[in-house]
Amino acid sequence: QVQLVESGGRLVQAGDSLRLSCAASGRTLGDYAMGWSRHAPGKEREFVAAISWKGGSTEYVDSVKGRFTISRDNAKNTMYLQMNSLKPEDTAVYSCAASAPLAGRPVVVTTIHQYDYWGQGTQVTVSS
Repeated sequence: QVQLVESGGRLVQAGDSLRLSCAASGRTLGDYAMGWSRHAPGKEREFVAAISWKGGSTEYVDSVKGRFTISRDNAKNTMYLQMNSLKPEDTAVYSCAASAPLAGRPVVVTTIHQYDYWGQGTQVTVSS
């Protein structure tokens, strides 16, 4: 079992930056591919960013490319999402997730249903 706890979400203005953190416990974070998703009111949960278990490979949804950066520090059992140039449409609950290294899964997991453990989420609100 992996327990994940997000932090760092808050109300900001358009153009501001935020860094979200995801702290893991229970298992070594380095055993898992990790990712961030977001869920806005009235919309489906959306994949945002993913990172391989060593951090060498990353993927992003098109709408955040060039603005968001995912990273991880396995020694600290923590993953991050640096969000720059925030827009009102980035407003959502952001959740981190871990994907177990099962046979057939890619090293960078961009499909939400392939994540096995989820945090409770942290609210990011971007005002215009």
